[in-house]
Amino acid sequence: MREKILKIIKTALAIWGAISLVGLLVLAGYLYYSFGPGNKTVDDKASNNDVRFVLNWCRLGDQRIEKVLNSHTSARSFSGDHLDAYSIKIKDIKIEELTSKTDTIGGRWYRGDTLPKILSEALTSVCVWQHETPWFPTESKIRTSDFYIYPWSIHYQGILPSGAQLILVNPTEKIVYYISAES
Repeated sequence: MREKILKIIKTALAIWGAISLVGLLVLAGYLYYSFGPGNKTVDDKASNNDVRFVLNWCRLGDQRIEKVLNSHTSARSFSGDHLDAYSIKIKDIKIEELTSKTDTIGGRWYRGDTLPKILSEALTSVCVWQHETPWFPTESKIRTSDFYIYPWSIHYQGILPSGAQLILVNPTEKIVYYISAES
């Protein structure tokens, strides 16, 4: 009888040890991911190659890139919360390219002072990060006829936007801005 009880206790302790080991490994992985060397905020290190996707997503083409003026890539939280933003000087842009409505895929440019409700809400949700990227245009400046906005994706949680990826262009200054924020 005593051997049977010892065997049960030994098995229970082995199971508890295995569960504790798995928990410890999960905790160590989380801490390494959150505070590790590869997960940190990086400012002004993006190259032209790093931002090519921005101009390709909105169908302007990456051959227009002159240089990256500013960049901010934040550390990722375990849940994916982040803020990435770029300002990109481009060679040329014509307002006609932004105002033509022949795109059959669904994406199009919207002038900053005539945004549909869903895009207006998304813009407000990403502009709360102004303190992290002081070089990014303010919401009031974006909401003028000087800016055009291309919504790449907008995420909602219930009826409130929780994140968005927006591409903005100021054709007069020949600068494209990108912001990806998730909270």
